[in-house]
Amino acid sequence: MSGRQAILSKVRASLAETGDDAARRAVVEARLAKPPKGVIPARGKLPDDARVDLFETLATKFAATVERVRSPADVPKAVAAYLRAKNLPAAVRVGADKRLAAMPWDREKALEIRSGPSDGDDEAGVSHAFGGIAETGTLVMTSGKDNPSTINFLPEHHIVVVEAADIDGDMESVLAKVRKKYGRGKMPRTLNFITGPSRSGDIEQKIILGAHGPRALHIILVDG
Repeated sequence: MSGRQAILSKVRASLAETGDDAARRAVVEARLAKPPKGVIPARGKLPDDARVDLFETLATKFAATVERVRSPADVPKAVAAYLRAKNLPAAVRVGADKRLAAMPWDREKALEIRSGPSDGDDEAGVSHAFGGIAETGTLVMTSGKDNPSTINFLPEHHIVVVEAADIDGDMESVLAKVRKKYGRGKMPRTLNFITGPSRSGDIEQKIILGAHGPRALHIILVDG
């Protein structure tokens, strides 16, 4: 008997299970095929404009900064302006996201685009969010070469682009979209939920930004 089998056998014994794996497997399969829906708070059930406004309000409440632009073509200019305002080097780390690649970065002549995962030496990184959750002001990030998770955590400044159309009222709606896009057996390795910059209050209960990741989160919200 392997170590894994020994551990599972002890778990079954403690639960007084009969060993009818087929029956339990059928229950699990049925639940995965049709996941139950939880109760959705009223503030997650808002018209489109109000939902996006709520997302902006709550993201700002949790120390993120939010800038709204009219179209994806405005994103490179907004990124360059943010770097200048923060007195940062004119360079950003970007993954292989096709939506970001289609933007006119060449218009910002002084801006250096570094491709691939972050190695920890980047001051700023740009990601494109899968979506957003209005009721908590949260960004939803799927992992992969398009938007490497290292960009979420290693640069001091994380700039995230999110489409207004991709902001849902609640977490359950976003998770349903993730399941629909990727399908069973093809889910991203990780799904990161980001609400504001990294923070910790472990030391003397004083909030410190950047404790475990970026100390600044800037959201570029594309309205069009």
